[in-house]
Amino acid sequence: MAHRFVDLGEKGAKVYLYGDNQKKVRQVLWGDWLKIDEDPANNQLGAGWLPVIWAPKGPNPIRLYIKEDQTTLQRPLEIIFLDVGQGDGAVLITPERGEDERIMVIDAGEGRNMCNFLNSRFKSYRGFEFDSAIITHPDKDHYLGFEPIFSDHDIGFDTIYHSGLVERPVSGKFEKLGTLTKDPTTGVQYFEDLAVDTADIDRLFGASVNIGKFVFPRVMRKALENPKISAFKMLSTFHGTAEDDGTYMPGFAPSDGKPYAIEILGPVAEISPDNRPRLKKISSNYGKTKNGHSVILRLHYRNVKILFGGDLNIPAEKYLLTHYTGLNRFPLKGSAAYTAMVTQANSWFGADVFKVCHHGSEKVTDAFMAAVNPAAFVISSGDQEGHVHPRPDLLGRLGRFGRGESPVLLSTELQRSTREREDRKLVNSLLRDIDTLATQPTDALRLSTKEKIRELAKTNVDVYGAIYVKTDGKRLITAFKIESGSDIKKWFYFEYAFDSNGILSLT
Repeated sequence: MAHRFVDLGEKGAKVYLYGDNQKKVRQVLWGDWLKIDEDPANNQLGAGWLPVIWAPKGPNPIRLYIKEDQTTLQRPLEIIFLDVGQGDGAVLITPERGEDERIMVIDAGEGRNMCNFLNSRFKSYRGFEFDSAIITHPDKDHYLGFEPIFSDHDIGFDTIYHSGLVERPVSGKFEKLGTLTKDPTTGVQYFEDLAVDTADIDRLFGASVNIGKFVFPRVMRKALENPKISAFKMLSTFHGTAEDDGTYMPGFAPSDGKPYAIEILGPVAEISPDNRPRLKKISSNYGKTKNGHSVILRLHYRNVKILFGGDLNIPAEKYLLTHYTGLNRFPLKGSAAYTAMVTQANSWFGADVFKVCHHGSEKVTDAFMAAVNPAAFVISSGDQEGHVHPRPDLLGRLGRFGRGESPVLLSTELQRSTREREDRKLVNSLLRDIDTLATQPTDALRLSTKEKIRELAKTNVDVYGAIYVKTDGKRLITAFKIESGSDIKKWFYFEYAFDSNGILSLT
């Protein structure tokens, strides 16, 4: 049986699968994988229709139909910004088919959502041989979700990439990242003992090291113990493929012959007097330095650019903006030098879609947002009290610095659909059971009470707020599932195209 993909409907038209009576059964989205039944005897609708075996690996596959002109042999590149709660987690799937397909996991949140997603999405049709996992920086809400993934020896990665700053199994703050060295000429402090390769990761977290109860070392130990993980590498402007005045992920440079490339914009590795890569201490605050050296990537796919902003913050953004524009100091806001900096920085950071820095924190610069100037923002955030992400004042600033009259702001947290947590009927039933157990306990009642408690404790999420970005380099959609509960009203999406000036805009 042949495989095809759902095409993007013309002029925003939605695409559906139909039953034998040509009645709509299920809404499908651009790039959805279709198994086509090529036996003409099974096509009850005739010319112009293709029979589809829906959920072919599931327990109850069914035959549905799609209009042939709404299918394509070419799939789009896809990025899923997963709803991992408080944290970041994204999956990038390249547009090739079969063995040429590349999948990378960029952060994994803190819980099991990423692990569960990988199992549900990939186990049935292609197994778990992935290109890479990228830990943008050692914050738990970015790396801890990798623990169940690395612990599963059925899941493999060619390479685990990281920022070079890894938290060692020691107490303290900056001490975790290694010894700071002061430049004898400038007096600036740098981290020079970076984790560059597999040997460094083994030296710091291998079996001979007492990692105690430290969390990041435990996750790295799990990765080292996984026989299907091949290598560990630092990813920075020094550790990649240098080409066309930029640095690219190995295997994803323009010269690799793909229609897309992945540029590395951070961390910026400077070179020491003895020709060693080093990372600058960009703040006296430990978290701001660690976060500020997040792995920052910009995907180029024909005309489309997508920027992954990690957990950048104010000092980090100022450092990056001045570095890429060749300035010695950050200019006064509103000055001619400030305007020129933003304009010049756009050539480095400009993007059509921007994964917003630090979950929608307000501690970012207007200059960086103006330099990116995207048509759509994606915010990965949870609802942990205290973070208040995304910040309401940040949302207003995003709208101001987005492209066009109506820049789109998408949030995994805001797109999530939840029920009211309390089930009054079930609560009342449990209260009655507790009273009965106090006076007339039985095994049957005890078991049924436990079952009711488990039911009450289930998640109240109806629809997780995953945000899908799909593009063929000329067109683009941002999409999320809606909470209607209907299979024919399943997706809401924004569609974009390039205008005559080469600017991506809503259609």
